[in-house]
Amino acid sequence: MKRILVTGANKGIGYAIAERVLEETDDSFVFLGARDADRGGAAVKSLRQPAQDRADRVHLVELDVASDASVARAAEDVSRACAGEPLYGLVNNAGIGFGSSDLAEVFNVNTRGIQRVCQAFLPLVGDGGRVVNITSASGPNFVATCSAERQAFFTNPEVTWAEIDALLTECEGIGGDKDAFAARGLGDGSAYGLSKACANALTLHLARENPRLTINVCTPGFIATDLTQGYVTDSGRSPSDLGMKTPREGADSAIFLLFGEPEGSGHYYGSDAKRSPLDRYRAPGTPPFIGD
Repeated sequence: MKRILVTGANKGIGYAIAERVLEETDDSFVFLGARDADRGGAAVKSLRQPAQDRADRVHLVELDVASDASVARAAEDVSRACAGEPLYGLVNNAGIGFGSSDLAEVFNVNTRGIQRVCQAFLPLVGDGGRVVNITSASGPNFVATCSAERQAFFTNPEVTWAEIDALLTECEGIGGDKDAFAARGLGDGSAYGLSKACANALTLHLARENPRLTINVCTPGFIATDLTQGYVTDSGRSPSDLGMKTPREGADSAIFLLFGEPEGSGHYYGSDAKRSPLDRYRAPGTPPFIGD
């Protein structure tokens, strides 16, 4: 049985990933992570309805990735439910802040949240297991605006969590001063893009420190979810007019990284499940990135 935890899975891309895991594999079990127990319970009920065999293949885990205590309790819950059997996969999907300027809050979920969950759950993942971090093309797009020195930081395969955490703290100290960010080679200091660039760098660190696992990161693409609803509303256009994909389509790359044959560990993949660079955008359908 492939036991897989998906964070932020009561709606959007996380729900779509959980749904496709259950649909496309008969030997899977989903731990559905949700910050709100009522919404998570409703999602579990919905996932169980299409097929009788799913009733025993989904388990709600109340999990707020922004809280040390919540993550610790969730790890205990999952450990008990597994009864000594390992997790096969961990999907860090929970995220916030598209368009937000609250650096500390965005960092705490989008970057520190991944570190927090991995620290608690990686010991439960069996050898050869998969870890998939969901980020965004906003990460490489942000790095492309940075100085050469900062670009080297975000793409350094030897980067450490201590260094990433120190950068987050430095940026929180800068606050909303765009000129100060630019002076330090950090573009406009976009909270969302910076948090995703740091999450991508964190994936490099995690992959290096956990060679028994396959740990990669991907973007789902430009998806119509609650996270992007404000952008859609402000544009005055429909998601289809904007070229946005559905959450189900946005699960493609994550499903590939869970069950396909990625090129090793510590890589970033585009929404078309092809290797992409960390320091610039690669459009889906163009040749995959070839590099370290």
